[in-house]
Amino acid sequence: MTDTLNASLRQNPNGDSPKVDPSAYIDHTALVIGNVCIGPKVYVGPNAVIRADETDSNGKVAPIKIEEGSNVQDAVIIHALAGTKVTVGKKTSLAHGCIIHGPCSIGDNCFIGFRAIIFKANIANNVMVATAAVVQEYDIEENSLVPTACKILSKDDTVSLKTIAPKHKEFMKEVIAANLTLVKGYNKLK
Repeated sequence: MTDTLNASLRQNPNGDSPKVDPSAYIDHTALVIGNVCIGPKVYVGPNAVIRADETDSNGKVAPIKIEEGSNVQDAVIIHALAGTKVTVGKKTSLAHGCIIHGPCSIGDNCFIGFRAIIFKANIANNVMVATAAVVQEYDIEENSLVPTACKILSKDDTVSLKTIAPKHKEFMKEVIAANLTLVKGYNKLK
């Protein structure tokens, strides 16, 4: 892995530096700070902030990992409480302005919608969290849809969960394809 020349990559106070696969694209206005690992063909859009800098009681910073083919769109914030990590699986979309705050994990082939918030939660594979939804301190099962502006804070709130429909899966695939095209196109401009 290597640093991308077009991005603001910074060490955290602990001395950890980001590791970015050379096939990833990070917009020059994005900030990637500390113990962050960005995999192949990941797109990080304008004004996104990915910050792994809070130390645990042993002075260590847990990692933020974003796996192959995922995208972190404009103004997304990814951060974690001290000693906790964030993982984002393969071919997952974090849409404009969402907040992902650890501890949390997001599986493969997920879509986290515009302005959605994920905090202290685990999102399984093939999940769509729609626009402005909140998932906090609860785990979402595979193939679920968290509807627009819905909040999932406990088992009582899960009555609003739905099974993801084929149209949602198609939309999620289209977003991934569009962002992989952006990675390819922007990398040609380097």
